[in-house]
Amino acid sequence: QVQLQESGGQLVQAGGSLRLSCAASGRTFSNNVMAWFRQAPGNEREFVAAIGPSSSRTLYADSVKGRFTISRDNAKNTEYLQMNSLKPEDTAVYYCAADTTYYIVSQFSYHYDYWGQGTQVTVSS
Repeated sequence: QVQLQESGGQLVQAGGSLRLSCAASGRTFSNNVMAWFRQAPGNEREFVAAIGPSSSRTLYADSVKGRFTISRDNAKNTEYLQMNSLKPEDTAVYYCAADTTYYIVSQFSYHYDYWGQGTQVTVSS
């Protein structure tokens, strides 16, 4: 069974840092685009960042550009999201996702067909 499992979410103060991990199992995603999305209470799921298979191409939402860094380790079948200078508005459930159909570094959720269960990030002011 293919699974994406996020970890690393927790309560942190504004200005702090967190690193999220997403470990894949059941198949390799080394040739696939992977991404992070987030969803705050009452809001729709929104794009955070995406990364191509070789890490040469990345894409970020304007709201996180310069503060978050997406990366991946294909040998470990894992992607990461380093989050610095966290703000209360970053509070959300963070989801990792993988695209096995379009092979496009994209901000559109419909391009991704595998999703994790999410990890909660709470930033206190």
